[in-house]
Amino acid sequence: MVESMDNKNMKIFSLSSNRPLAEKIAQTCGLKLGEATINRFSDGEIQIKIDESIRGDAVYIIQSLSEPINANIMELFIMIDAVRRTSAKSINVIIPYYGYARHSAKKRERKAIIAKLIARVLERAGIDRVLTLDLHAAQIQGFFNKPVDNLKADKLMAKHMLENYDLDNAVVVSPDHGGVGRARGFAGLIDAPIAIIDNRDPENDAHIPTFIIGDVKDKVAIVADDMIDTASRAVKAANVLAQNGASAVYLVTTHGIFAGDAIKRIEESPIKKVIVSDSVYISDEKKIDKLDIVSVADLMGRAILRIHNNKSVGKLFR
Repeated sequence: MVESMDNKNMKIFSLSSNRPLAEKIAQTCGLKLGEATINRFSDGEIQIKIDESIRGDAVYIIQSLSEPINANIMELFIMIDAVRRTSAKSINVIIPYYGYARHSAKKRERKAIIAKLIARVLERAGIDRVLTLDLHAAQIQGFFNKPVDNLKADKLMAKHMLENYDLDNAVVVSPDHGGVGRARGFAGLIDAPIAIIDNRDPENDAHIPTFIIGDVKDKVAIVADDMIDTASRAVKAANVLAQNGASAVYLVTTHGIFAGDAIKRIEESPIKKVIVSDSVYISDEKKIDKLDIVSVADLMGRAILRIHNNKSVGKLFR
């Protein structure tokens, strides 16, 4: 649903990471994407030229920090600098997927906190605001000294599942103890109980959990997570649930990274469907029948309009 709000003096630009999503977001805002030329030289250098006047405009730059992540981050930095030099009124970065979010704390000695490094460089580049979606670690908001709106996709996903799946006998499952809060929140949205896979070493791919806290026998098990990368953890969770008598296993997640052999693992697993957003671009060769893609374009577009019109973004959380 399009918000009835002013979109004057507003320009939305898409970089390379996820143009299909950017086009949908611009459509929600009642605009076409701004015109910019992105060139890559043979040695990997990136050149960006803005092909229209943005003087006095509030500029919104859409870029997921996804594969190829380092090139996409550099592309974003260069675009911010180009906009800063054109007398734009404000620079707002829209990051549907904030890469390096798993590097948000110093868990071991001599390790970088990369999520904070990105935040510092973005601020130094000259941004005024950040809009993102389902940060892997909530403390990343505190890495910025600028306003950060961290949208949630849980209500959107819950609504989609309630309308398209039979959830009368469902249980929401956390793949480990660290995801209990997320599972409990999603369970509240679909009025279901929760269960926890007793995975005591979630960062060790060789560890195979065998126990489940809670009842999943003859139930539709919905594994709730914020992202799926290699799919190793998701498939391990699905195997444990199937062994404990779950009648069907679904995975609901916001960010579908699908790195390496993730798609192959999903195809060969007991997972019936993966309900995932389009925050990360999913190429055609990865769009298997087991994927159910839900767009976050309307949610993010409405957030942009509310920001542009100085309205509360909090309405979108309720």
